[in-house]
Amino acid sequence: MATRGGVTGTDRATRGVNGTAHNANGAARAGKMPSRVANGNGTSSAPDRGRSHLESRETCCAKYHRAIEMVGKRWSGAILLVLLDGPLNFSGIRELVPDLSDRLLSERLKELEAEGIVERRVLDTSPPHVEYAVTSKGRALEPSVRALKSWAQRYLA
Repeated sequence: MATRGGVTGTDRATRGVNGTAHNANGAARAGKMPSRVANGNGTSSAPDRGRSHLESRETCCAKYHRAIEMVGKRWSGAILLVLLDGPLNFSGIRELVPDLSDRLLSERLKELEAEGIVERRVLDTSPPHVEYAVTSKGRALEPSVRALKSWAQRYLA
């Protein structure tokens, strides 16, 4: 059968919108259809199934992805970086992290507190003062955060 874009007409007719394979009655087939690749001569062939080159490599785990998303969320890393040098009140953080709005600072502090990375301390003074500090869990991120800062200073324009 003639191909178009490396996929046969039969493949197009039996593949649903999301790529799910279907039988002649339209019911989804168990398993995925083998993908096709153009081989340069106008026909298609199934790709090589050998994955030995991937066996020695680690998969990206969900915990790593969650950690990157948490620290990499806009302003979270910057807030953490300034708090690694010692506790600060809200206005102190805002001053050391330029262009950060009060609303976003408040939101990020709550998120970091919920993750146990930052703690909110209410000081017994008159009037009461609030300061934010990294927890031991947050302190454990210090080598990574400082390494990222060094990398950024060296490689980003």
